Amino acid sequence: MNGIAWRPNRARQVTLRHDRVRDTDLLLLPEQVVVLHGHAGAILRLCDGSREVHEIVDELAGRFPGAPVAEEVPAFLQRVQARGWLT
Repeated sequence: MNGIAWRPNRARQVTLRHDRVRDTDLLLLPEQVVVLHGHAGAILRLCDGSREVHEIVDELAGRFPGAPVAEEVPAFLQRVQARGWLT
């Protein structure tokens, strides 16, 4: 993020899917499937390159009042970016 307004976007090789059988979200990567827990799928659905991190936080704060999204979401996005799943 380096002081620049970051608009997270899923990396080209990453596909987000909902598994109806397991009722969970998955990240499909080359030769890997990542099972997402909690609201990770909801967060990553907002990562389409059109919103800055603060806009994603604002959207989620409206959906989940009282949840610590301002602290947790930016840290989550940084971890996902470090894995190469976000650009």
